[in-house]
Amino acid sequence: MKRLVGLCEALPVLLRAEVVSSQTRACGWKYGEAFSVARVQAAAVMVELSVSGTWSGLPKEIASDLLATAPTRQLTAGDTLFEAGDAGDGCYRLDRGLLKVALVSPQVREQIVAILTPGAIVGDLAMIDGLPRSASVVALTDCELRFLSRHAFEELARERPEIYRYLVKLLSARLRQADETIASMAFLPMKGRVARTLLTLAENVGEETNSDGILIPRMINQGDIAAMAGVARENTSRILSEWERRKLVTKSSGSYWIDKAKLEREIEGR
Repeated sequence: MKRLVGLCEALPVLLRAEVVSSQTRACGWKYGEAFSVARVQAAAVMVELSVSGTWSGLPKEIASDLLATAPTRQLTAGDTLFEAGDAGDGCYRLDRGLLKVALVSPQVREQIVAILTPGAIVGDLAMIDGLPRSASVVALTDCELRFLSRHAFEELARERPEIYRYLVKLLSARLRQADETIASMAFLPMKGRVARTLLTLAENVGEETNSDGILIPRMINQGDIAAMAGVARENTSRILSEWERRKLVTKSSGSYWIDKAKLEREIEGR
């Protein structure tokens, strides 16, 4: 069991390192601006796969035990859950609302790199490996979460050591997903990446309209889309302008209306 616990504690570190090193190889950081965009892109993958995930692979009784006595926390839109660099003292389960995950670097302003929806577990790797938070998480809407402290997790793990077996499987699957995500970004062209970002946003925060399209609210701006897609802002602007001319995208009052079917064809290269 000690070897299993050690593996469980080592996998988060491996996940963080593999995501960054693989993204570095894929993007080739040669120039200042390319470095800036690539670093945000790498961080986006790391955020989605190491800052947040789900515990869908855990047996229901174990997941219930972990969260049974977890205190709730309420956030209003704009409240900060935690900031980059904060201690990884536990994790949260998002029960209601939407969270944004943001990063800041010397090269770029704050950028949204992920949108988290109900069911997401936020900060579980930091809870296991004890490393500081790698990004800031802020409420986009009013939210309700449950907090599982590192101490409570370790107490339950001592009573239910089989938890580590399931967590090793979950973390291994997340590491594999990281490689697959990085590979898809490395080979998907710029238009495909922007299209995929818009479709992901549409799925998470979009609203269906009477014109058979989907409206992405004004909380998401062009810079956020560029960061999430891992594409330079001027290239994103050019792509969106072209799509506006072709009626794939319409921008109005800061919101984006998209034609889902046409954007899906952009990803497929048709």
